Amino acid sequence: MIIVSGKVQGVGFRYSALKKANELGLKGFIRNKTDGSVYIEIEGEPEILDHFTEWCRMGPSWAQVNDLYLENIPLSNFVSFEIK
Repeated sequence: MIIVSGKVQGVGFRYSALKKANELGLKGFIRNKTDGSVYIEIEGEPEILDHFTEWCRMGPSWAQVNDLYLENIPLSNFVSFEIK
C-alpha cells in the first residue's frame, strides 16, 4: 500500500499511475482520499514494485509529491490495475 501526499489531486496523478502500472504489468487500484492524498494498493514482483514506488515519488510533471508512505498489506490477487 502506498499513500502519496502533496499536490497529487487534479494533476493527472491517477491516470499517469494507471499508465505506469499497466506498462510495468502491475495489478491493483488507485483512488483519491478526502484529505487530498492518493491511496494505492498494488501487487507485482518486488523489483518492479520498487520501480513504481520510485515513479510515485515524482509522479507526473504537474504533481508535487511531498511525502510517500509505504506499508505491506496482505495480497488481494488483483487481476488488473484500475482507478476507483
